[in-house]
Amino acid sequence: MIVTLSRIIKYGWRGFLRSGLLSVSTISVMVLAAAVFEGVILFNVIGRSAVSSIQEKIDISVYFKSNVHEDSILNIKKSLEKLDEVKNVEYISRDQALEEFKKRHADEATVTQTLEELDINPLLASLNIKAKEPSQYKSIAGYLENADLQDLIEKITYAQNQIVIDRLVALIATLKTGGFVLTIFLSFLAVMVIFTTIRLAIYSNSDQIGIMRLVGASNSFIRGPYIIEGIIYGIIGGILSFLILVPIINFISPYINNFIPEINLRNYFHDNLFSILFYQLIFGVGLGIVSSIIAVRRYLHI
Repeated sequence: MIVTLSRIIKYGWRGFLRSGLLSVSTISVMVLAAAVFEGVILFNVIGRSAVSSIQEKIDISVYFKSNVHEDSILNIKKSLEKLDEVKNVEYISRDQALEEFKKRHADEATVTQTLEELDINPLLASLNIKAKEPSQYKSIAGYLENADLQDLIEKITYAQNQIVIDRLVALIATLKTGGFVLTIFLSFLAVMVIFTTIRLAIYSNSDQIGIMRLVGASNSFIRGPYIIEGIIYGIIGGILSFLILVPIINFISPYINNFIPEINLRNYFHDNLFSILFYQLIFGVGLGIVSSIIAVRRYLHI
C-alpha cells in the first residue's frame, strides 16, 4: 500500500511538472483566491475591532427636564438595562455634568466667568446609553419615544447620531458581502481552471491510461495522480498566497493602527501565523481536491 501511494504521488508530481505554463496559470488563480479568502478573514478581525472602537464613541444621550427627580431617572435607567439591546447605561447627574463641563472648558475664561455669574446649574441630568450592536440604537430610541416618558425627557440625541450609525451599519454589511462574493467568485474560477488543467492532462495521457487498464491497474491507481495533482496546486497556492500576504500585512499594519489604535494587525498576524497558514492550506487543498474529483468523474471513464 505504501509503495502504491508513493507511486501515485510520484505520477501526480510528474503530471504537475509536465503541465508547465498551465500549472503556472492555475497556481496564479489559486493564489489570488486564497489571498482574498484570507483577506476576508483579516477584514472580519479589523471590522470587529473597528465596530468596537467606533461603538465606544457612539451612544444615545437622553437629557431629562430640570424638574425630574433623580429617583425617576434611576428607574428609567433600570428599565433600559433590562433591554436585550442595551450594553451599558451611565447616569450623569446635573452636578456631575457641570463639573465635567468646567474641566473641558477650564482654559476658556469667558465660559468660566459666565458659569460663576449664574446662580443655578444650567445643565441637565442625562443617561448615556450604549447598544450591543450599532443597528440596535434605532430600537432603543423607539423605546425612549414612548408616550409615558415624553413628560420627563427634554431631548434625545439619537437623531443627531442616526446618520453616522446607519452609515456605519451599511458600510460594514457592504464590505462583508463584497468580500464574501469576491471569495466565492475567485474560488469558482480556481475550481474551473484546475478542472480544465486536469481535463487536459487526462486527454494528453489517454494512451497511457489505456495501457494501465490493459495491465490491470486499479481504478484508484489511475485516478490517484490527478487528485494528487489538484492537491499540489492547492498546497503551492496556499503557501504562495501566505508568503505574499506577509509583506502586505507588515506594510498596511501601521496605517490600520493609526485608524484603529485598538488593533495591531502585524501582531495579530504574527501571533496567529500557523493557524492562518493552516486555513490557507485547507482552503487551497480543498479547492484542488474538489475540482480534481469533478474532472476525474466527468472525463476519466473507467
